[in-house]
Amino acid sequence: MKTAHDLVLQAKAHVREIALQDADEAIRQADVLIDVREADEFAAGHLPGAVLMPRGLLEFKLSGTPALSGRDLKVVLYCKTSGRAALSAQTMQSMGYLQVSSVAGGYDAWVAAGKQVVKPEQPAFD
Repeated sequence: MKTAHDLVLQAKAHVREIALQDADEAIRQADVLIDVREADEFAAGHLPGAVLMPRGLLEFKLSGTPALSGRDLKVVLYCKTSGRAALSAQTMQSMGYLQVSSVAGGYDAWVAAGKQVVKPEQPAFD
């Protein structure tokens, strides 16, 4: 029986993972940057320009968004540490997307490197 870790390793063997030092350029070149974490994680902070598509809804969101239907779109994915992004990239490849990659180390590595994040301010009700 395979574990979640086994599935992530298998996915990483079949998807393009971008090294953190190359991520800025890959994101600039991408048509879309997708955060596959959950909504609460996204709200706590995310990469500038990222679009939220939780992994559990990814296939449905992609299928229901005409602007993302082109299989030749350049897509960069990320999650907290890179496991969900690798699984999502593999899924997108199965759907026929040709230029999908994920950020090695994910959001945690991005933050640890001191790179810019967006942290929406919550309204104060004083």
